[in-house]
Amino acid sequence: MSAHDNSAPVTQPASFAFTPENLKKAQAHIAKYPPGRQASAVLPLLDLAQRQHDNWLPRAAMDTVADMLGMARIRVYEVATFYTMFNLKPVGTHFFQICTTTPCWLRGSDEVVAACKKKLGIGIGETTADGKFTLREVECLGACVNAPIIQVNDDFYEDLDGRSTEALIDALARGQTPPMGSVTKRQTSAPEGGATTLKDLSFAGGKR
Repeated sequence: MSAHDNSAPVTQPASFAFTPENLKKAQAHIAKYPPGRQASAVLPLLDLAQRQHDNWLPRAAMDTVADMLGMARIRVYEVATFYTMFNLKPVGTHFFQICTTTPCWLRGSDEVVAACKKKLGIGIGETTADGKFTLREVECLGACVNAPIIQVNDDFYEDLDGRSTEALIDALARGQTPPMGSVTKRQTSAPEGGATTLKDLSFAGGKR
Protein backbone atom coordinates (compact mmCIF):
# COMPACT_ATOMS: atom_id res chain seq x y z
CA MET A 1 0.00 0.00 0.00
CA SER A 2 1.12 3.57 -0.56
CA ALA A 3 0.85 6.29 2.05
CA HIS A 4 -0.90 9.61 2.21
CA ASP A 5 1.39 12.64 2.10
CA ASN A 6 1.04 13.88 5.67
CA SER A 7 2.76 17.14 4.80
CA ALA A 8 -0.13 18.12 2.55
CA PRO A 9 -2.46 20.80 3.94
CA VAL A 10 -5.60 19.55 5.65
CA THR A 11 -8.93 20.67 4.25
CA GLN A 12 -10.75 22.31 7.12
CA PRO A 13 -14.56 22.38 7.16
CA ALA A 14 -16.07 25.85 7.29
CA SER A 15 -18.34 25.03 10.23
CA PHE A 16 -19.15 22.41 12.83
CA ALA A 17 -22.28 21.69 14.84
CA PHE A 18 -23.08 18.89 17.22
CA THR A 19 -25.80 16.51 16.13
CA PRO A 20 -28.98 16.79 18.26
CA GLU A 21 -28.00 13.62 20.13
CA ASN A 22 -24.46 14.81 20.80
CA LEU A 23 -25.68 18.27 21.75
CA LYS A 24 -27.72 16.69 24.54
CA LYS A 25 -24.64 14.78 25.68
CA ALA A 26 -22.58 17.98 25.60
CA GLN A 27 -25.16 19.83 27.64
CA ALA A 28 -25.22 16.98 30.17
CA HIS A 29 -21.44 17.24 30.56
CA ILE A 30 -21.64 21.01 31.04
CA ALA A 31 -24.41 20.62 33.65
CA LYS A 32 -22.06 18.62 35.89
CA TYR A 33 -20.16 21.78 36.77
CA PRO A 34 -21.31 24.85 38.74
CA PRO A 35 -21.87 28.23 37.05
CA GLY A 36 -18.61 29.82 36.04
CA ARG A 37 -16.83 26.47 35.84
CA GLN A 38 -18.14 25.30 32.49
CA ALA A 39 -14.61 25.23 31.07
CA SER A 40 -14.10 22.06 33.11
CA ALA A 41 -16.14 20.26 30.45
CA VAL A 42 -13.64 21.01 27.68
CA LEU A 43 -12.12 17.51 27.56
CA PRO A 44 -15.37 15.52 27.24
CA LEU A 45 -16.72 18.01 24.69
CA LEU A 46 -13.59 17.79 22.56
CA ASP A 47 -13.77 14.01 22.74
CA LEU A 48 -17.42 14.10 21.72
CA ALA A 49 -16.64 16.40 18.79
CA GLN A 50 -13.78 14.20 17.65
CA ARG A 51 -15.91 11.06 17.72
CA GLN A 52 -18.57 12.83 15.65
CA HIS A 53 -16.03 14.05 13.09
CA ASP A 54 -14.33 10.83 11.93
CA ASN A 55 -11.89 10.71 14.87
CA TRP A 56 -10.21 14.08 14.30
CA LEU A 57 -10.78 17.66 15.43
CA PRO A 58 -11.07 20.40 12.82
CA ARG A 59 -10.57 23.96 13.97
CA ALA A 60 -14.28 24.66 13.52
CA ALA A 61 -15.10 21.98 16.09
CA MET A 62 -12.67 23.46 18.59
CA ASP A 63 -14.21 26.90 18.00
CA THR A 64 -17.70 25.50 18.62
CA VAL A 65 -16.58 23.95 21.90
CA ALA A 66 -14.91 27.19 22.96
CA ASP A 67 -18.03 29.22 22.23
CA MET A 68 -20.28 26.77 24.09
CA LEU A 69 -18.07 26.95 27.17
CA GLY A 70 -17.40 30.69 27.07
CA MET A 71 -13.66 30.09 26.65
CA ALA A 72 -11.13 31.98 24.59
CA ARG A 73 -10.55 29.87 21.50
CA ILE A 74 -6.80 29.82 22.05
CA ARG A 75 -7.38 28.10 25.41
CA VAL A 76 -9.20 25.25 23.66
CA TYR A 77 -6.43 25.00 21.05
CA GLU A 78 -3.94 24.72 23.92
CA VAL A 79 -5.85 21.78 25.38
CA ALA A 80 -6.29 20.02 22.03
CA THR A 81 -2.60 20.33 21.13
CA PHE A 82 -1.40 19.21 24.58
CA TYR A 83 -3.27 15.91 24.86
CA THR A 84 -2.19 13.23 22.40
CA MET A 85 -5.64 11.62 22.37
CA PHE A 86 -6.84 14.47 20.16
CA ASN A 87 -6.09 14.24 16.44
CA LEU A 88 -5.75 17.51 14.57
CA LYS A 89 -5.49 15.80 11.20
CA PRO A 90 -7.54 12.98 9.63
CA VAL A 91 -6.58 9.46 10.69
CA GLY A 92 -7.43 6.06 9.29
CA THR A 93 -10.50 4.01 10.08
CA HIS A 94 -8.21 1.80 12.15
CA PHE A 95 -6.03 4.14 14.17
CA PHE A 96 -3.03 2.19 15.48
CA GLN A 97 -1.30 3.67 18.51
CA ILE A 98 1.76 1.52 19.17
CA CYS A 99 3.43 1.75 22.55
CA THR A 100 7.24 1.65 22.40
CA THR A 101 8.00 2.69 25.97
CA THR A 102 10.46 0.53 27.94
CA PRO A 103 8.16 -2.34 29.09
CA CYS A 104 6.74 -2.79 25.58
CA TRP A 105 10.19 -2.42 24.01
CA LEU A 106 11.62 -5.08 26.32
CA ARG A 107 8.78 -7.40 25.32
CA GLY A 108 9.21 -6.92 21.57
CA SER A 109 7.52 -3.71 20.40
CA ASP A 110 10.23 -3.34 17.71
CA GLU A 111 8.89 -6.53 16.13
CA VAL A 112 5.33 -5.19 16.31
CA VAL A 113 6.31 -1.90 14.67
CA ALA A 114 8.24 -3.74 11.95
CA ALA A 115 5.25 -5.99 11.24
CA CYS A 116 2.96 -2.97 10.84
CA LYS A 117 5.38 -1.22 8.49
CA LYS A 118 5.88 -4.36 6.42
CA LYS A 119 2.22 -5.31 6.21
CA LEU A 120 0.86 -1.83 5.54
CA GLY A 121 3.74 -0.34 3.59
CA ILE A 122 3.74 2.86 5.63
CA GLY A 123 5.84 4.38 8.38
CA ILE A 124 5.04 5.84 11.76
CA GLY A 125 2.87 8.93 11.38
CA GLU A 126 1.52 7.86 8.00
CA THR A 127 -1.85 6.69 6.70
CA THR A 128 -2.48 4.14 3.96
CA ALA A 129 -3.72 5.57 0.68
CA ASP A 130 -7.10 3.89 1.14
CA GLY A 131 -7.55 5.70 4.45
CA LYS A 132 -8.00 2.49 6.42
CA PHE A 133 -4.90 2.45 8.64
CA THR A 134 -2.84 5.06 10.46
CA LEU A 135 0.27 4.29 12.53
CA ARG A 136 1.36 6.38 15.48
CA GLU A 137 4.03 5.77 18.11
CA VAL A 138 2.89 6.66 21.63
CA GLU A 139 4.14 6.66 25.18
CA CYS A 140 2.87 4.29 27.89
CA LEU A 141 -0.69 3.07 27.40
CA GLY A 142 -0.92 1.84 30.98
CA ALA A 143 -1.11 -1.89 30.31
CA CYS A 144 2.58 -2.74 30.77
CA VAL A 145 1.93 -6.17 32.26
CA ASN A 146 0.45 -7.30 28.93
CA ALA A 147 3.11 -5.73 26.73
CA PRO A 148 3.58 -5.21 23.85
CA ILE A 149 0.36 -3.39 23.08
CA ILE A 150 -1.44 -1.66 20.23
CA GLN A 151 -4.46 0.53 20.88
CA VAL A 152 -6.78 0.36 17.87
CA ASN A 153 -9.29 3.18 18.24
CA ASP A 154 -10.72 2.42 21.73
CA ASP A 155 -9.60 -1.21 21.97
CA PHE A 156 -6.38 -2.68 23.40
CA TYR A 157 -4.68 -5.66 21.74
CA GLU A 158 -2.07 -7.14 24.05
CA ASP A 159 0.72 -9.75 24.17
CA LEU A 160 1.45 -9.14 20.50
CA ASP A 161 4.33 -10.32 18.35
CA GLY A 162 5.04 -9.95 14.64
CA ARG A 163 2.80 -12.80 13.50
CA SER A 164 -0.18 -11.87 15.67
CA THR A 165 0.16 -8.22 14.63
CA GLU A 166 -0.08 -9.19 10.97
CA ALA A 167 -3.09 -11.40 11.75
CA LEU A 168 -4.76 -8.45 13.50
CA ILE A 169 -4.21 -6.25 10.45
CA ASP A 170 -5.58 -8.95 8.13
CA ALA A 171 -8.73 -9.35 10.22
CA LEU A 172 -9.39 -5.60 10.35
CA ALA A 173 -8.81 -5.32 6.60
CA ARG A 174 -11.50 -8.00 6.08
CA GLY A 175 -13.95 -5.94 8.11
CA GLN A 176 -13.73 -8.16 11.19
CA THR A 177 -13.25 -6.94 14.76
CA PRO A 178 -11.09 -9.42 16.70
CA PRO A 179 -11.80 -9.78 20.43
CA MET A 180 -9.83 -7.16 22.32
CA GLY A 181 -7.40 -8.06 25.08
CA SER A 182 -4.62 -10.62 25.15
CA VAL A 183 -4.07 -12.32 21.79
CA THR A 184 -2.51 -15.25 23.66
CA LYS A 185 -5.78 -15.70 25.60
CA ARG A 186 -4.17 -15.44 29.01
CA GLN A 187 -6.56 -14.40 31.75
CA THR A 188 -6.29 -10.66 32.44
CA SER A 189 -2.70 -10.14 33.65
CA ALA A 190 -1.97 -13.64 34.94
CA PRO A 191 1.55 -15.01 34.40
CA GLU A 192 2.10 -16.44 30.92
CA GLY A 193 3.22 -19.78 32.35
CA GLY A 194 0.19 -20.15 34.57
CA ALA A 195 -0.08 -19.92 38.34
CA THR A 196 3.12 -20.23 40.34
CA THR A 197 1.54 -19.87 43.80
CA LEU A 198 -1.80 -20.71 45.44
CA LYS A 199 -2.22 -23.70 43.15
CA ASP A 200 -4.15 -25.66 45.77
CA LEU A 201 -7.60 -24.08 46.04
CA SER A 202 -9.05 -26.75 48.32
CA PHE A 203 -9.33 -24.13 51.06
CA ALA A 204 -11.74 -22.02 48.98
CA GLY A 205 -15.09 -21.35 50.51
CA GLY A 206 -13.73 -21.50 54.05
CA LYS A 207 -12.59 -25.12 53.80
CA ARG A 208 -8.96 -26.06 54.40
